[in-house]
Amino acid sequence: MTGEWSRYYRQPTLHDLEVLHARFVEHRFARHSHDHYVIGYVESGVQAFSYRGTRHITPAGQIFLVNPGEPHTGEAATPEGYVYRTVYPRATLMQSLAAEVMTGTTIPLFTSAVVRDDAVAARVARFHRAVADGEPSLAVESHLVTALASLVRRYADGSRVSASRRDEQEAIRRAREYIAAYFSTDVSLSQLSTLAHLSPFYFARAFTKAVGLPPHAYLEAVRIRKARELIDRGVAIADTAVAVGYADQSHFTRRFKRVLGITPGQFARDRRPRCPPVPR
Repeated sequence: MTGEWSRYYRQPTLHDLEVLHARFVEHRFARHSHDHYVIGYVESGVQAFSYRGTRHITPAGQIFLVNPGEPHTGEAATPEGYVYRTVYPRATLMQSLAAEVMTGTTIPLFTSAVVRDDAVAARVARFHRAVADGEPSLAVESHLVTALASLVRRYADGSRVSASRRDEQEAIRRAREYIAAYFSTDVSLSQLSTLAHLSPFYFARAFTKAVGLPPHAYLEAVRIRKARELIDRGVAIADTAVAVGYADQSHFTRRFKRVLGITPGQFARDRRPRCPPVPR
């Protein structure tokens, strides 16, 4: 028995905010990427993750930062595991904050993977407590904005854009569009390389370099993203599994948790915002 657990919060009315509070010991996040930021505060234990070609360590009390579109993993760095709280802000929210607190209006990118900053950590922890305690939306959002603005001001660079997006080749763009259209089918490397007019070996290497994930991992990321959308619309988990291309629900559940750290059932139960307590 590992003692692992996870609690997921979703508040669509607050910038489509998602928050995860979890303890992981044996669970390992597969290499993946998101279209949003990942900001994690480690409460206890030690977390590790591979990011930008380096393995990073996040001890208790520190914060790890992952930019949108950048592949990463996640796991325990010690046998005791770790407890952490993560928030996944959208790029639009971060861009609006950057416009207020720094020069430049591009989407800000964090330049450090792990930071030790007690003042900022306290703000991040205060936001998470507000979410867990079911505080009114105004309080939750105020703590969120304060914490994120501090992180952007101190650790983000708004003057640069992602090199992988800037240098993306036309062939890779066509392949990504094909995956987006046919993600539920048995997409093959031969199909993608033919579409890109490249040899399978060259295509796989070029795709990984441009996108940060190999084609098969990118396909799975698309499937999981589409699955979240279907579950959000109320589609049953078993039907969702088939719709996004998985042979059975158990396989889908394993892959979903491997990427997101929660099961489809947890995501479905908590996909609606929690109502704040009624003032007395």
